[in-house]
Amino acid sequence: MLGGRGPVAGGEADAVTDDEAHAAAVALAEQARADEGAEAVEDSWLVEDGWTVDDAGPPESLVGAAEEAVLQCAVNPGRALAAGRKVLAAAEHLAGTPRHNVFARPRPGQLPAGFSPAPPWTPPNDAPDGTDARNTPPGIARKRATLQRDATADHGDVAAEAAAVALRAMALAARELGDLPMAEHCLRRAIATPGAPRGRVAQARLSLVTVRTERGHPLQALRIAAQAYAYLGPVDRAKLETQRAVALARLGRFHEAGAACERAIEVLAVTQGSVDDLRFLAGGLLNRGLIRAYRAEWAGAMHDVMTCLDMARNAGLDHLVRLAAANLPFLAVRQGDIAGAFAHYQQSEDTLFGFTERLATMRTDFADALLASHLPGEAAQVLTLAVPELEAAGARAALAEARLKLARVHLLMGDHAQALEAAERAAADLSEQDRAGWAPVIAEIRLRARLAGGEAGAAMVAEMIEAADACEREASVTACAQSLRLLAVETALEAGDDSTVSRQLARLTAHRPRPGDPVVVHHHALALDALIDGDHALAHQAVIDGLTSAGERAVQFQDPSVRVNTARAGERLAAFGLRLAVLRGCAEQVYGWAERWRSVVTSGRPHLLPLERLRARLEGRALVEYVVDGDDLLAVTVTGRGAALHHLGGVRQAAEAVTRLRYSLRRAHLQDAGAGLDPSELESLILLPLAEALGDRPLVVVPSGPLHNVPWAALPYLRGRPVSVTPSARAWGTAARDTGPAGGTPLVVAAAGPGLEHAEAEVKAILACHARAERVPARGANLLAALDRADVLHLAAHGTFQARSPLLSSLLLDDGPLMAYDLLRVRRPPSLVVLSACESGMAHVPAEGAPLGLAGMFLARGTTCVVAGLVPVPDAETAALMGLFHRLLADGDPPERALTAAVAATGARGFVCFGAGDQPVSTGRPGSADQLDHEPT
Repeated sequence: MLGGRGPVAGGEADAVTDDEAHAAAVALAEQARADEGAEAVEDSWLVEDGWTVDDAGPPESLVGAAEEAVLQCAVNPGRALAAGRKVLAAAEHLAGTPRHNVFARPRPGQLPAGFSPAPPWTPPNDAPDGTDARNTPPGIARKRATLQRDATADHGDVAAEAAAVALRAMALAARELGDLPMAEHCLRRAIATPGAPRGRVAQARLSLVTVRTERGHPLQALRIAAQAYAYLGPVDRAKLETQRAVALARLGRFHEAGAACERAIEVLAVTQGSVDDLRFLAGGLLNRGLIRAYRAEWAGAMHDVMTCLDMARNAGLDHLVRLAAANLPFLAVRQGDIAGAFAHYQQSEDTLFGFTERLATMRTDFADALLASHLPGEAAQVLTLAVPELEAAGARAALAEARLKLARVHLLMGDHAQALEAAERAAADLSEQDRAGWAPVIAEIRLRARLAGGEAGAAMVAEMIEAADACEREASVTACAQSLRLLAVETALEAGDDSTVSRQLARLTAHRPRPGDPVVVHHHALALDALIDGDHALAHQAVIDGLTSAGERAVQFQDPSVRVNTARAGERLAAFGLRLAVLRGCAEQVYGWAERWRSVVTSGRPHLLPLERLRARLEGRALVEYVVDGDDLLAVTVTGRGAALHHLGGVRQAAEAVTRLRYSLRRAHLQDAGAGLDPSELESLILLPLAEALGDRPLVVVPSGPLHNVPWAALPYLRGRPVSVTPSARAWGTAARDTGPAGGTPLVVAAAGPGLEHAEAEVKAILACHARAERVPARGANLLAALDRADVLHLAAHGTFQARSPLLSSLLLDDGPLMAYDLLRVRRPPSLVVLSACESGMAHVPAEGAPLGLAGMFLARGTTCVVAGLVPVPDAETAALMGLFHRLLADGDPPERALTAAVAATGARGFVCFGAGDQPVSTGRPGSADQLDHEPT
């Protein structure tokens, strides 16, 4: 997060306002590199804007020109680069020294040393600053006096001073242009310039601190800062503190980093100096804000970032504004505003385009926030872009962290082999960079990956306990410690190691959770402890309490993906409660635990619709709730006569049958002559064992696991039978109470997207079916505005499902894709939504009860019923189906019955009715049903 946002990474140059200047600077650099090895360069390359070496004037003016080049880095680094080269050439000309090609890449062994080992940095207590010199030992007092005299009086050779400052300007410009190796090369030359004043050398070292940090050597950066400190004045020391903060943060020493920022801000806030001073003050605020974010102090973090933005705007530092704004995606995600985060991210991509290292660091920070919000699919997409960009830029510190994040992404997405490989690469990078603070995090990822790969046994348990102990010693990863310890307990239970189980449970349950501790882990440990002692009532209550705490944290987020993934902290605890119910073999208890978890995921509370109320609400229907218990698939059937529990077999077998059915439907869509549709395998697994309990009743299906994407209309057993697919029994029961427009004839809105031959005719036919209908342009703004006033929406468009990032799934409109995330802006969604688009009903389900995708987003926002496609369907066939569906809807049929009849008549089997499809839509036509006249039981 601290790797390269304006002052955060470079501190001293914050803007490129002219893309042409950037391109010109790169071209100059490439041209100069082609001349590598030349001892002399013709004066003609210096002639720009009528300026030559002969125009340099007095030597003192060169220093001023070099300082102007340093300041120019804040406005236009391309121009600053050229100006620095001119001043350097002039200084060398006046000094009578040969001019070197500064753009020649240094060969191994050619870099000037300039650095000697130094003890850990501690701020000196300078007597001139007000301390009592009588308490200072004489030898130290003399040394301080010498340093103070050297820093102020030893100006050295003026030409050498100009050369050192010019090299520093070129380094700052190269840093802003994303060339870290060149920035370091220039700074090392500045430090090694013979005759350069010690103060100027110290300023070059100040600038080198962050460059060395970003190149993967934060400990060396701190030593460089210690070497620079004695030769800097108070203001430059404050600037140095902002750079030390970056190195400290990379090492995970966030408390020290925050203190460094505090010291810098205290000095810079009262300094009436240059724009450069103001830029460092804004950079210090930005760094402090990001350090606060690392420590989960979100209010303070946002305050600092926004103060930095205001300060930069008022000073006219436009690019610093953009660099500071590049942190807004991270902060927006951590506060649950995913839609706003993606909007900020897209803006940052535009403003940072062409500056690879800055952009890649922004991507890495954004991915970190997405991971913290349990969005590994979205994080994976961003990191896939960031890692090669960081490699190309040589930003090894940020690259190591990006690889570590990628390891966690692979782990969360179930690819334990890739997770282990990425963790090993990150471990090697971080070890080489002396960043030992990351070791516990790496150990945790490695252990989880190995456990997922099948490793177990006493040795594995011992490693997990050792890693948990190490995590407890690192304040920033104590939550990992408790999660690992619980994992060790469960592994030891499977191995029958009762003594280890008792010792580790005692450590987990000994104290009440502190702020920041994983409360769910504590309750899980209490439940295990109670179960071992035979106290089933206490175990039951501990599970309920744990699920409640998981839900309370999740419900604060409006975004359904963040809410769902935050609630997943309680997933293993919910599975524990479900396992106990399955072992008892009681259908009502299995139904209760399954519904409690689905409710936690969506509403934050472990509520359920009691079975007696559900049976009354079903009337003549049957409900089947599928449940996954480990590797087993079960079903609870509920009818007016009662509930029953059914064991159906393995989850994997059902998943493979679903995949084969969907594949055959796709081949049929492509008119493949060899395509054979055989749904009997899936039917025999998930429906035929329930036939006696279900009879021929209309069906309400609560899917689980791989069954969320079943094209139910393609199963012959359900032919002619109305089916509604709902996230939970409670969602179906409560949705039926909230249907219908406020009164009068409902408004039906329709739109046709591009690229579909029959979409125009389809929309015209649909509008003709309804008494109050309106066509809107297939453009994002028009459609979103219409959604807030429509009672029924019909959209014919191409659909795209993003399995790894389901809320990036979209419908293609005339002005681009309408993403599921865009629907977060809808205040009052229509009661009925019809998505006449392929795969618009597909969902990724990170936790049961919350299918994420286009249809799932509409339901989450309050839509009662969504009709959407699960497989590709021919355009003409879809148009025929939808025309008949709307005619039946206008005649008073509820959506589920209208869809069933339309499928039977047209043979288009790819659409499903999601939500509460049993409620008819009031159309305003004579003889049609009016929802407001139907009171649910």
